[in-house]
Amino acid sequence: MRSTCFLDHRGRILTDAILWKRSLDDDKKATDDTSSSSSTTEYLIDVPSDTADMLFDHLKQHKLRRSKIQLADRTDDISVHAVYGTLNAEGAPPGYLAAMDPRHPSLGMRILSVGSEAISTGQDDNDAPSNDRSKRTRHFSKLMNNFFPHAPGTYSVIRKLSGIAEGSEITSRTALECNQEFLNAISFSKGCYLGQELTARSQFTGVVRKRILPIMIVDTEMEVPRPWIMAGMIQELGEKDGVEKIFGLTKEEGGDGSAIERKATIVGYIPPPLPKMSAAGAGSLISMMMGSFNASEIPEGEGNPQEDNSGDGITQEDSNIAREREEEIQKLREAGDKLQNEVSELAVPGASIVDKKDGKTIGKIVSSPAPGTTVILAQMRLDRVGLLGKDEKWSRTNKILIGEGSKEYRYLPYLPLWWPDIDSETGKEKEKKTDEDELDILPPQDA
Repeated sequence: MRSTCFLDHRGRILTDAILWKRSLDDDKKATDDTSSSSSTTEYLIDVPSDTADMLFDHLKQHKLRRSKIQLADRTDDISVHAVYGTLNAEGAPPGYLAAMDPRHPSLGMRILSVGSEAISTGQDDNDAPSNDRSKRTRHFSKLMNNFFPHAPGTYSVIRKLSGIAEGSEITSRTALECNQEFLNAISFSKGCYLGQELTARSQFTGVVRKRILPIMIVDTEMEVPRPWIMAGMIQELGEKDGVEKIFGLTKEEGGDGSAIERKATIVGYIPPPLPKMSAAGAGSLISMMMGSFNASEIPEGEGNPQEDNSGDGITQEDSNIAREREEEIQKLREAGDKLQNEVSELAVPGASIVDKKDGKTIGKIVSSPAPGTTVILAQMRLDRVGLLGKDEKWSRTNKILIGEGSKEYRYLPYLPLWWPDIDSETGKEKEKKTDEDELDILPPQDA
């Protein structure tokens, strides 16, 4: 299995996809015997539903009449599933194909239900839809109920929090602007393919000025979380001064050399210009900011009433603190719900993000907010988020307008885990240093 994307003759994306390869015997059943002359190789293209018909028409246009290749739409015969929170993709049950998502392990396990063994049968299926796909979905749900909670729609949330755009969200855009090279979907060493000229030229000679990024929309009155405060310091003060301020290394502490010792422990470490976080980390942060948690989840000593040691039960003071805490959380929830509704109405695909500082458009929204969050995917100018050049910096006190709205918001961009270090001169992956390069930059040692 591998990730890929299909391009048109201009080098623009039609859709992304995941390719599965398997061998079939004469009875069209999966076999491990790939050496047999009678076996047939089958490629299954796992593609987002909103671009499936377009891709099928595209493939039919490029099929030669005398070619032995057969094309078929298997949408109603095969079901696709994702399991988040596991790295175990070995030993799939009969009727299933399973592998880790080739784009990045943080997306979990990708599963195809393809065999007859994975079609649910029984009396409880009499009222179910008749096509195989629905029966496969029911079979998979029963199979996984004992191991993972059923959470339809969760994949869309995780994908967007992970900063991955797919399907129609990236149609007509260039591959590098959609980070396809970071997601293992592009090869720069293989032979000719449709759209190769623009893709190769962008990689080897051009500068990538825009990329799709996940950004969190917050109210301008909301306190900026610490990860973005640190990122702002790095961008405003520069790497050296920013690191020293973040880690408190600007002063010598007494005569014991503790500041020097701390500095030695982080030498060579340079925090990224924007926070780097996983989908789970972004989700947890949003949950706290929006008040999406219960008062019972608050740790002891932070307003959660506890019984005293005297045996008198919960004191009146504890009850008052708990009540005040619950009122604060309720206000936070109401403000969070209001913000989510506002962002959902404004942040539609194609809407512009305008910086109030100079009235310039700094991004275009490609995907609406992940359900229950204010995280959107947007194609952003890299210079305006501090990833390209030195003239522009991202500011933690920024103010933006979204679409046709007149209310000001603040945007907090972050880097997904699968992003490599970005070269600030090209907007592409920074070249990895070799051991010899590392030795060249080491300071000279006293004899």
